[in-house]
Amino acid sequence: MTTGLTRGKTLDSAQLGGVIRAARLEKGLTLAQMSEQTGLSASFLSQLENGRTNTSLRSLQTVADALGTTATVLLADADTDADPVARADDELLTLSDEPDAQVRSLVRGKKALRGLEFTGSAHDDREFTHAHDEIMYVIDGSAYATLSSADGDREETLRAGDSLYIDAGVPHRWRALSDDTRVLLFSVADDMVIRRSNRREREK
Repeated sequence: MTTGLTRGKTLDSAQLGGVIRAARLEKGLTLAQMSEQTGLSASFLSQLENGRTNTSLRSLQTVADALGTTATVLLADADTDADPVARADDELLTLSDEPDAQVRSLVRGKKALRGLEFTGSAHDDREFTHAHDEIMYVIDGSAYATLSSADGDREETLRAGDSLYIDAGVPHRWRALSDDTRVLLFSVADDMVIRRSNRREREK
């Protein structure tokens, strides 16, 4: 069935590089300063900004940290495709961290909802804290998740079919326990403002 929708301009390395350059200039950072903050070479960052090289999700997260944003925000800003369908074979929406690992965006463009699919190796060497709630769902394999709080860490092993709800503001990290692990992460975009009315306001 034809929907009548046409695909817009899709994400490429030049678009992503332009978004990164604009964000760096807005922060008033030089390439040398970015290199010092990220541990990535100035030549790599220059090539990235000029669309002459690709990046792994891990490197993109490091760049995003230095810019005071997130990797998903940078990707969303660089994707001007208006199509609500993200195809499984769309390589433009996929980043690889290792040969046996892929991270795929399930949402095109700048939307209030974000979705990521992780396949293969995933490491818990960095902790995340988001402004909004998030849900983690294990499709295949298994994963080990840690939620941090003042009362101590909560550690959970999640298997296929299990899900984990992560409240806003809770530091968390996770890793895949097998190479065939596939995990979905859904959340409200960190850069979106969410307003919730309280019960009294709704009852007025």
